[in-house]
Amino acid sequence: MIHASTTAITRPRSLDEALAALEKSPGAVLLAGGTDLMVAWNAGERHLPERVVDLWSVPELATIGVAGDALHVGALATHSRIVGSPEVRAHAPALAEASRTVGAAQIQNRGTIGGNIANASPAGDTLPVLLAMDATIVVASRARGERPVPADAFWTAYRRTALAPEELIVRVEIARDRPQVLFRKVGTRRAQAIAKVSMALSLRRSAGGAVEDARIAWGSVAPTPVRARRAEDALRGKPLDAASIGAACAALPQDISPIDDIRSTREYRLHVAMAILRRALSGWVG
Repeated sequence: MIHASTTAITRPRSLDEALAALEKSPGAVLLAGGTDLMVAWNAGERHLPERVVDLWSVPELATIGVAGDALHVGALATHSRIVGSPEVRAHAPALAEASRTVGAAQIQNRGTIGGNIANASPAGDTLPVLLAMDATIVVASRARGERPVPADAFWTAYRRTALAPEELIVRVEIARDRPQVLFRKVGTRRAQAIAKVSMALSLRRSAGGAVEDARIAWGSVAPTPVRARRAEDALRGKPLDAASIGAACAALPQDISPIDDIRSTREYRLHVAMAILRRALSGWVG
C-alpha cells in the first residue's frame, strides 16, 4: 500500500493537469490500473517512490474510437473495454484476443493497455500484437506536445522504453488497412498464465499467392518483444509453401534469444516457437 506520509500522490483530472504534474516532477511514477505496481510495492519488490501521479481519473486517456484511417485506443483503456469494444473487434480483433488472455477478469477490469506497454515486460500479452500491427504509440509532454513512436522503437531494453521522464503514453494508433493478425500464446494453463511464448503474425499476399509482406512478433523469447526479421525475410517474395515455411522456421533461432527461467527452459521455448510458427504459416497455405 502507498503510505501517504512517505509518498506524495497527485490525482489529475485532465490530460493537461497530468502533463503539468510530470513537468513539475519529471520521473514521478505513473500509476494507471496498478495491477503490476501495487503488487510489487506490497511485496516489497520495488521501493515506494517519492511521488506518484495517479492517472485513473483522466478521461481523455480512456477513449476508444476511429479517427480517419486509424483505430485509436487510449492508454487508460482497460483490457475488459478492449475485449468488448466494437471498434477493436472490427479493426484489430487480435488485440481483443490478446487482452482476453491478461490475467483473470479482475485484472482485465483494472489493467490498462498503457500499463501493459509501459511496464515493458517481454511477456506483455498485447505487445507482440502491437508490433505485428505496426502500431504507433503516441506519447506526450507539456513542453513538446505529442510525439509518435513506432512500436518497433518503443521497447529499448529489458523493462526500458523510449519514454522521456516528463512523458506519458496518450494512446495507441493502428492503421485500419493493416492485414489482420493471428495471435498465439502458450502458458502453463489456458487462463491466468504468464506467457512462456507468445506470437503475433500478419501476412500480406499478392494475387498470385506470393508473400508481399510478413510481420512475425514474439513475446517471452528475448529481453524485449521482438520482430523475427530473418524469418520474415525468408518469406517475402516467395510463395507460401513447404520450402518457404521451412526456411522461416530455420531462420527463427537467429531472431530470438529465449532463456531458462522459473516458467520454462530455453530449449522448450525455442521448440514451441518453431512449432507454432510452422503451424500458423501452414494454416495460410492454399
